[in-house]
Amino acid sequence: MGLRKNPTLKSSTIRVGLTIGDPAGIGPAITLKALKMLKGKAHFTVIGDSFVLAKAAKALKIKPRNFSFSKILRGSFLDRGIKSLPTELVDLNNVKRKYFVFGRISAGNGKASLEYLDAAVELLKKKKIDCLVTCPISKEAIKLAGSKFSGHTEYLADKFNRKDLIMMLANDRFKFSLVTRHIPLKNVCRKITRNALESNILNTIKGLKRLFLIRNPRVVVCGVNPHASDNGVIGVEELQVIKPAIAALRKKCRGATIAGPLSSDVAISRAAKGDFDCVIALYHDQALIPLKLTDFDSGINFTLGLPFVRTSPLHGTAFELANKPTLANPNSLIAAVKLAIKCTLSRKRN
Repeated sequence: MGLRKNPTLKSSTIRVGLTIGDPAGIGPAITLKALKMLKGKAHFTVIGDSFVLAKAAKALKIKPRNFSFSKILRGSFLDRGIKSLPTELVDLNNVKRKYFVFGRISAGNGKASLEYLDAAVELLKKKKIDCLVTCPISKEAIKLAGSKFSGHTEYLADKFNRKDLIMMLANDRFKFSLVTRHIPLKNVCRKITRNALESNILNTIKGLKRLFLIRNPRVVVCGVNPHASDNGVIGVEELQVIKPAIAALRKKCRGATIAGPLSSDVAISRAAKGDFDCVIALYHDQALIPLKLTDFDSGINFTLGLPFVRTSPLHGTAFELANKPTLANPNSLIAAVKLAIKCTLSRKRN
């Protein structure tokens, strides 16, 4: 359904769930800064710890009267339901105040950040929020807490029983879809299977159509080897896996353009010129280096394949800045929230 046929569908009606991430990172500070900049853009439900947020507000010299939520929900908040107020706080009160210090990695903070996610998942499943924006968590901290997950994407895949989630990274210049994520470089080629590649490309095209409203998506697949192997001279992955996968998908994906495999430098430079809507990156740094070089502030992390929109900032917890919150830049989080709202509206219109 188009906007003209649904004139009451506005960004301010979207209910955004926002987790503060690792409480000792910059998540609390950028959350407060972003909320100030995004006032009136949506209904926000912040999921975190009121003590940590108050401590961050004090460090930011936010006056108490300017640090308030329309409703603070504790304990059995999910059973009581949530009213449509502009900004609410789900206060899990799960940080040990006596020992809390910004910038310190700990198992307790890792556990707390996972509990924020648990609460967000319950809100999503009960349809109390429309989309989820997550501030950064620490992989080291959640590992200390005994977690089996390596990050948000893996956690959400487990909670929603989705096996084919895709990490899409984007800024104002590029969109990248990652075939492999947080794994050692030595394991990349082993993980690039025909099934994995076909699933990634198909779901990327689907996401570009549904969430970004690109009618005829144009994607380009990077090679994994230098010069995309020069026809098998430098490695065999392009000939044995990537080219057959692309050939098969071209027959299935009517209306979409699937180019490649091209050497990553050529694929990315052509995408920068506007030749492609999305680059299929085969490993982490193929995407992250050009993204952070071109426009770090507008960078976001987007999860494709979930039954809702989930985004996050492109950066990490930045523990080194956490005790200097005035230096914490909220722009990537603001971009993540704006994109979550935009894509949620696209889902509702469709």
